[in-house]
Order: sequence, then structure tokens, then C-alpha cells
Amino acid sequence: MLTAFELAGHGVPHTVIADNAGGHLMMTGQVDAVIVGTDRVTANGDVCNKIGTYLKALAARDNGVPFYVALPYTTFDASTATGADIPIEERSGDEVTHVAGEGGRIRVTASGTANPAFDVTPARLVTGYLTERGLLKTI
Repeated sequence: MLTAFELAGHGVPHTVIADNAGGHLMMTGQVDAVIVGTDRVTANGDVCNKIGTYLKALAARDNGVPFYVALPYTTFDASTATGADIPIEERSGDEVTHVAGEGGRIRVTASGTANPAFDVTPARLVTGYLTERGLLKTI
């Protein structure tokens, strides 16, 4: 939602969608481009971002939709060779198995749930990197 707020503040046309609607909307020709943020871009251009970014990149590639990563130039991490070198944070399964309800937290699923916070999108799926220095197609 912060990204949508910032886009609106700059007059950039955009649409906020339900997280898993992206693939369907791309498949039906309703998406012109995908722009995501990132926490880190490795030396080879792999992108580490919130979980689900990789799936958006795959859907974009499959449907011929450009996939851009927006970031400050300082987010490039030349000291990390590839996305495989980034440890992925595994958050508590309670974030997935429980919800706040009347009388406290309520379990809504079985235990043993995986909850990775980030994923890595390979550089081959990235159309370009949008930085304050301009569009970089390769790094």
C-alpha cells in the first residue's frame, strides 16, 4: 500500500490488486508492466524481495509483460554474488496458522507451516532496474 501511495503522489497511473490476482490479470492482458521493490540485488542481478515476487516474475515472463525492479542504486550489493548466497528469513509459522479473534489468538490451520519471508527472483526474469540514475537493463 505504501508503493501505491507513493505512485499516486507522483501522478503515476496504477492499480492495487489482491496479491494472487496478478497472474490472471497478466494472462487476460490487463497488465502493462510489473514494478516491484527489492531489499537487495546481488552482483549478478538476482533480486531478493518479499515472498511472492518470484511468482509475479514468472507470470510476467510467461505472458510477455515487462518486469521491472525499482530501487535506490545503493541497494545493489556487489559483495553478494548470487541470490543463492542470501539466507532467506523463515518467520514463525504462527503468522500463518493463527489469527486474532475474540478471546485471543485462534489456530486456523495445522502446525508445520512454512513461512519464508523473502524469495529470490533470478536476473534472467528482470526486464530492467529503475533507479534514481535511470533505467539499467543490465548491471
